[in-house]
Amino acid sequence: MPRDLALNSLGFAKPPSQTRVVVAMSGGVDSSVVAAMLAEEGYDVVGVTLQLYDHGAALAKKGACCAGRDIHDARRVAETMGFPHYVLDYENTFREAVIEEFADAYLSGATPVPCIRCNERVKFKDLLATARDLEADCMATGHYIQRKVGAAGAELHQAADPARDQSYFLFSTTPEQLDYLRFPLGHLASKAETRALAVKYGLPVADKPDSQDICFVPNGDYAAVIEKLRPGAADPGQIVDMDGTVLGEHRGVIHYTIGQRKGLGIGGLEDPLYVVRLDPAARQVIVGPKAALSTRIIPVREINWLGDEAFDSRPEWHLHVKVRSTRPPRAAILRPTGPTTTEVELLAPEDGVSAGQACVFYAPEGPRIYGGGWIWKG
Repeated sequence: MPRDLALNSLGFAKPPSQTRVVVAMSGGVDSSVVAAMLAEEGYDVVGVTLQLYDHGAALAKKGACCAGRDIHDARRVAETMGFPHYVLDYENTFREAVIEEFADAYLSGATPVPCIRCNERVKFKDLLATARDLEADCMATGHYIQRKVGAAGAELHQAADPARDQSYFLFSTTPEQLDYLRFPLGHLASKAETRALAVKYGLPVADKPDSQDICFVPNGDYAAVIEKLRPGAADPGQIVDMDGTVLGEHRGVIHYTIGQRKGLGIGGLEDPLYVVRLDPAARQVIVGPKAALSTRIIPVREINWLGDEAFDSRPEWHLHVKVRSTRPPRAAILRPTGPTTTEVELLAPEDGVSAGQACVFYAPEGPRIYGGGWIWKG
């Protein structure tokens, strides 16, 4: 009689050689190490890289993922480790699902987070479907986040290294996707460990710099991208205070963000003023004192809930929330208004909260992530 096989490192009761895993490869060191690690362990690895936008514009751009050079780097890693690698043209999908919405949201005065939409609508949707078509048992990525199996199934947990944790950008991973995904780097204590593994495997990307910018926004210049996508969007207008008094002129609403203080061109005032609201329809930038930025009540919709009970099964959830990727989670009370909508009450006010940002839900104690949703104007 055959003995029961122990689970392999990806959680399957069969040898690695009989376990096919598609690795989403950006060409950076993280996903390259994941692919190399799994290949060395004997898994049937298939590398896939997405071509998301025009290479001609990308080749000269440093500090962003998915550029032409990155596709070349991913292919070199696959050749080094001896597994097949494919490039999929997703330019049209990426433009329709991510870039167009980014432009529209920015023009409406929101502060969009396109990397989340890319994970949600491209990488963890279409690419995951491709992995299934390739008859893969699972798909692995180089994200710094952890997948753990709890009493009710797969759970999302923060990375072991708080400095690298990417949970804010992955809150919209659904339970079904989480069943299929694997994140082999989430348990590492630091990025130094990842680079050490890249050296160990002899990867050509071992010392490659991390990506910094949104891949289709060169040098972080959002306004330049919006002007290219929506000619004429940068119409000038007035800077007004909260009473409507005109304080100056601006060169286009798209050049301003909620909470901005510098670069307003209205110096000489006794107290500093901040951008507190944008009104694209009236072409106005509304400014006010720092106190006007404080927010306690946040309407949230399009919730992806990762709890063990239905989101609207309770009148309240006492959790922690994060409204910006760079800020720590804060204590809050969530009052569901439906299965995918809620009112979030922050126990301490937060500055600079803007429509279009994500609101991600965390356990009050421990690393578990309970999903999140999108802030809107209400």
